[in-house]
Amino acid sequence: MTSGNQESRPLAGIALACVGYACFAIQDAIVKWLVADYEVPEILFMRSFVIVVVSGFLVRYRKHPSVFKSPHRSSVVLRAALMFFAWLLFYNAARHLELAQLTTLYFSAPIIVIFLSIWILKERVDAGRWLACIVGFLGVAVAANPSHTPDLIPTAMCLVAGFFWAWSTILVRLVSRSESTLTQMYATSLLFGLACAVSFPWIWKTPDLMGWVLMLGLGAIATIGQFILYEGFRYAPASALAPIEYTGLIWAFAYGYLIWAEVPATNVFAGAALIVASSVVLILWERRRVPSAAQD
Repeated sequence: MTSGNQESRPLAGIALACVGYACFAIQDAIVKWLVADYEVPEILFMRSFVIVVVSGFLVRYRKHPSVFKSPHRSSVVLRAALMFFAWLLFYNAARHLELAQLTTLYFSAPIIVIFLSIWILKERVDAGRWLACIVGFLGVAVAANPSHTPDLIPTAMCLVAGFFWAWSTILVRLVSRSESTLTQMYATSLLFGLACAVSFPWIWKTPDLMGWVLMLGLGAIATIGQFILYEGFRYAPASALAPIEYTGLIWAFAYGYLIWAEVPATNVFAGAALIVASSVVLILWERRRVPSAAQD
């Protein structure tokens, strides 16, 4: 698929991204459950292990060329490093920050994606995408409603994690121009898992039955979500998908209620309405921009 074809189907990319971020919200809920008993590198290793097994099998079955021979292999290695540090920082910051504070700080990432898409990908970001992203961020701020200033170090950790994640998102868009989704998943998760495994002599704790079920389930949902999201970046520019990441907050509140019976406050519903509005604005804007010939 050429880059031109990718650019002509932004609505398909938006739909795929919505499903992908819903899967990531489930992933975050599982990690929140596991982090009380296990260290973050062990949890993330099991997640990567499942992704490597599934994507590696499919890569060999479909005879995809090795991404490590690609001209973009340095970008794949860099993305693995960025994701590794983003996850470590984010989930370790979660030990010190309230969920509202953590969410507000981390959702600076979509704004950063827009700036990086201009700088690295040379994308033209129009008024509709800026508006959707800003409205979505306002919705996050209203929904989270931080009650006090968080500690400096965990705050810095979360903001840096958001920057690393935004940068890795840009690299997905760049590498997707020439590499298949499965090869990217395999290479990134392999490097990611190896980095986590280095810490095993100090942090490994053999999981119980529930721990194994949750960790393997985490890997399965991460595999599905990552594949769907990577495919989304094939069809839409990174700046167009940035506001869609805000929908993950809505899913997080839904899972919080279903799993832990957490009932969101009024401000949460107000913020969620703004987030939904930002996504609707984006979809309507993209529909207006897509030529009628491309929709047929």
